[in-house]
Amino acid sequence: MALKHSLNIINLFKLSISSKIRNVYLNSAFYNNKISKLSNKNLVFKPSPNLVDCLVKYDKKKKNIDTFNLDSFWEYHNINSRSYKNLQSFFWLFTIDLKSSNREIQNLIENWIDKNKNFNLQNWEINILSKRIISWISNSKLTYEDSSDEYKSKFNFIIKKQVNHLKNEIDRSKLVDNKLLGCAAIILVGISYKDNNVLVYGLNLLKKIIIISFNKDGFPRSRNLRQMLFYFKHLVFIRELLKESQYEIPDILNEIIFDLGQSYSLFIKNNITSYLFNGNHENNNEDFDKYLADRGYKFNKQNCDLGGYILLNDKRCSLIMDLGRSPEKEFSSSYQSGALSFEFTYLNKKIICNSGFFQKNKHQLNKISRSSATHSTLIIDNNSSVSFEKDKFGNYQVEKSMKIISRNYKFEKDSWSINGSHDGYSKKYGIIHHRSLEYIVKDIVLYGKDKIQKKKNFKSSSFEIRFHLYPGTKVLKTVDGQTVLFEIENTGWKFTCKNQTIDLETGLYFGKKNSYTENQNICISGKTSGEDQEINWKIEKI
Repeated sequence: MALKHSLNIINLFKLSISSKIRNVYLNSAFYNNKISKLSNKNLVFKPSPNLVDCLVKYDKKKKNIDTFNLDSFWEYHNINSRSYKNLQSFFWLFTIDLKSSNREIQNLIENWIDKNKNFNLQNWEINILSKRIISWISNSKLTYEDSSDEYKSKFNFIIKKQVNHLKNEIDRSKLVDNKLLGCAAIILVGISYKDNNVLVYGLNLLKKIIIISFNKDGFPRSRNLRQMLFYFKHLVFIRELLKESQYEIPDILNEIIFDLGQSYSLFIKNNITSYLFNGNHENNNEDFDKYLADRGYKFNKQNCDLGGYILLNDKRCSLIMDLGRSPEKEFSSSYQSGALSFEFTYLNKKIICNSGFFQKNKHQLNKISRSSATHSTLIIDNNSSVSFEKDKFGNYQVEKSMKIISRNYKFEKDSWSINGSHDGYSKKYGIIHHRSLEYIVKDIVLYGKDKIQKKKNFKSSSFEIRFHLYPGTKVLKTVDGQTVLFEIENTGWKFTCKNQTIDLETGLYFGKKNSYTENQNICISGKTSGEDQEINWKIEKI
């Protein structure tokens, strides 16, 4: 352990030195000259303003630029990091009424160019820079039209200089999200400036990202539902951009959009609730549903088993379980150790849920939200089924992985069932966890069985099985200690588990992005014994 800690310190020191040297190079006159070698091409193709609606969420009510304090627009007083990035990305342009003064907008951009025409670490990071390019070109009616030749020259220069920087740095990025966003910006510039070299570079980069980031079934290797949606939106944007500009759409792009469309149709489309597994949080996608429909995208649910999740549902209920192995280390930045955890929904209300993901990587709640204890599953000795370590950037990733041993499901008119097992506690505790869920459609009853199977290296320890309830659920434990009654928006439910100790505990719910609130969870607890154990429980509507 001491050796590993020492190696981590050495790696952090080397990373710090390397970053400082890199920053000196990026700020040098040599690098500035390198990325300033530009073509003389002008902005030719101007995409439809609503093409980018799949990427941007903003208030429906537009604002006039005259309502902004333009004299102090670039003065940063008491502004937090998130607001600063939003300002520098220029995504706020999408909130501006098209009847606003072009000249005022162009004055702001020209002012920005004069102050930021050379690389600086804050304003030229890949995420911010890519959004800025997309925003400027997508809002060309405000940012470019009816401007002077001098302004257009400045505008074209800084767009192409930023793209040169993107091309130079994008392979160094460790975040696939940033790579895809940067790729979209590069392709947009290639199309808008009729620059074939830039376009070919962007399309080759796109192919590379798709091959690296998705498994053979077209699902993100991270198994992150939120990331799946991010990829889908950006790939659809790129496809619509190519389609509108009458460029040929690569087969690999059509194929991955088809695959992601199946996942979107299963997990997200027309769903009011969001499934809280592996980095996901609550999200409203009605606008994106409409965007897809308006452009003729139609995806039908063809499979109940995608991305390591099995989801069974009808018009009243849904039952979903995580039956996927932990992702490879390089794709595990948002992974949560919720093996065999499940969520049960009735009339779009969560009856049983997971706790969600706290997205801020440096916050202690990020690590807590990754634990098995924040999921509706079995926990052994207060440990998770997967362990995590920090990478050289200080972000958590999977250290010791977990495999799914068995998995199957049955989806029939009268009943559904999902079964699986994993080895996450095998090496340390000599335990295999088996879980079986059976839902009786007519009676609205969910039967569950958690089996703790012993191996030769079995080690006695404590166990807990948690069932997390959505915040605001009213809960009452009966006198006999084997039944819990709870109410969700005037719908009553009963949880029973005989011959086991049942308690109610207060936990934290992270389902809303980067926030938390208290919730209740039902907890079955006990000690593992030398014999295989079966814990049977039931959830029924009353």
